[in-house]
Amino acid sequence: MASEMWLSQAAIIVSLVGMSLGWRGVMTRYSGFYDLTTAWSMMFWGILIGGLYGSMGDAFLLSIYIQEEIPPFLNLIICLMLGVTVHLVLRRKKVRRTGSQPTTGWALGLAVGAMVSLFLVFRLLQKYDLGIQLVGVITLVALISPRAHALIFCRHGYGMLMGKRWSIVLKTSFWCALLLTALYNSFYFPLIWIFIIPPVLLAEKNAHDWVWAAVPRPARRRLRRIWSDASRAKHGEEE
Repeated sequence: MASEMWLSQAAIIVSLVGMSLGWRGVMTRYSGFYDLTTAWSMMFWGILIGGLYGSMGDAFLLSIYIQEEIPPFLNLIICLMLGVTVHLVLRRKKVRRTGSQPTTGWALGLAVGAMVSLFLVFRLLQKYDLGIQLVGVITLVALISPRAHALIFCRHGYGMLMGKRWSIVLKTSFWCALLLTALYNSFYFPLIWIFIIPPVLLAEKNAHDWVWAAVPRPARRRLRRIWSDASRAKHGEEE
């Protein structure tokens, strides 16, 4: 019991670190120019939703993978439920009023992805002895799961701004099912990461456009001016 307690503590710490690192890059670049308060509040809801989502995935999918059996297609049902839930959360009045669906979706996805990684990291620590390969896989899970879910939910929010409804729910459900299956398969097949990482890197390039859509129009000119001043200052220092 004590051993499992320490394993769970380690899994929680690793997942939280991955969630905090997932905020860097896209979100920090636009910091101060979107509805940060709503985004942070979504972290709480993301932990609740992600806890339920991760628990269901662990009980009905991951535990079956660990037993080296082929699970039923419950991942499609679980992820469809997740897609509908995400859509309902992003339809809340305070989110729609500020047009912050993409950034709110990013924050929500970070927390949900962190909860998924928490269960998976715990199972990895439970199953394998500590070694270089295990540390590498755990690091990838902690970094990729929150960021990949954030990208999917951010894209969902952008689709809502573009007027999409059920089509974006189905797309989110599909990508979540694909991601969840890949993450769980990495439990036994670490090489599957070569099929996970490239799509995440490609999606990250588009994420700037998705988040940019959440920046209020009056603030975009000021943001461009800040970037321009920073670029000139950087070039001046290099010269």
